[in-house]
Amino acid sequence: MERPKLYLETSVSSYLAARPNRDLLATAHQQVTREWWERSRSRFDLFVSGEVLNEIRRGDPSAAQLRLAYVQDLPVLEADDQARRLASEILKTSALPPKAAADAAHIAIATVNGMDFLLTWNCTHIANGFVQRAISRLSREMGFEPPTIVTPEELTEP
Repeated sequence: MERPKLYLETSVSSYLAARPNRDLLATAHQQVTREWWERSRSRFDLFVSGEVLNEIRRGDPSAAQLRLAYVQDLPVLEADDQARRLASEILKTSALPPKAAADAAHIAIATVNGMDFLLTWNCTHIANGFVQRAISRLSREMGFEPPTIVTPEELTEP
């Protein structure tokens, strides 16, 4: 049986590589993410994109190196013309604000490449019910089946 295809958005590798945090919610996300990584990632074919790699490389060099270590062996999806067009439409239709162009790119790349899931902790611009509803409608109008967008917490098998 074929494993589901999963797009690993930047926030997941950031939580995997993050140092302990005083913020209780961030600490909980880190723990859930590490548990998902250890127990569940083998159930999926994981992918990242050039956009993920660009975001991971930003900031403190030693932290960037840690983030890159988690994804270095994963296949890299690039934004083709279809993905760029979908991302542009996502922004034009106000599903996301202009400052969220990278988030629109993540969604578009995952959608155009037929990912089953998009895994993220970005609950403002990606794992947001209102955003998902608008993007699902737009993606289908453009001939694509959008991925199921979830957090690691939501993607554990019973």
